[in-house]
Amino acid sequence: MTPSTTLIPINESQPPRAARSRIFAIIVVAASLLLSLSSSNAQTQRRITGAAPAEDDSAVLKEYRGVQLGMTADEVRKKLGSPKDKGDEQDFFVFNEAETAQIVYDQTHKVITISADFLTVGADVPTAKKVFGSDVEAKADGSVYKMVRFTKAGYWLSFNRTSGASPLTTVTLQKIQ
Repeated sequence: MTPSTTLIPINESQPPRAARSRIFAIIVVAASLLLSLSSSNAQTQRRITGAAPAEDDSAVLKEYRGVQLGMTADEVRKKLGSPKDKGDEQDFFVFNEAETAQIVYDQTHKVITISADFLTVGADVPTAKKVFGSDVEAKADGSVYKMVRFTKAGYWLSFNRTSGASPLTTVTLQKIQ
């Protein structure tokens, strides 16, 4: 005699209850991992870009030689004199062998970017502390770079100094568009 086997019909389109529970648990764990990783990544990204509530108000440096963002081209030229290269979109000023500036205008001829270059070292060259109100740590090669977005004030500010005996220092203010 052969033993009889009772077959229970299985609906093949639906996995058994235990398998469904495991699949659900795996999905929940995966979703939790993704959420925690994206949250952690967002926090890391905020730290990298330097966005901090204290830096969101405004910088110490808000003008260059009396020129501010939003001034008209005529106001700039009254403050800085005649540019070496004059245009509707940009003026280029040369003050001496060691200091130049570019002023960029929008379609209404208002200042949207101020960028000054200093080709020397000395008391007349701004430091990161003069620009941001605090020192910025130099990289291993001696160069310095920092950029901060002041979103409430509507602009960003950067300080860049190359390394070497005759560093180039560039300070840029630009309207956030």
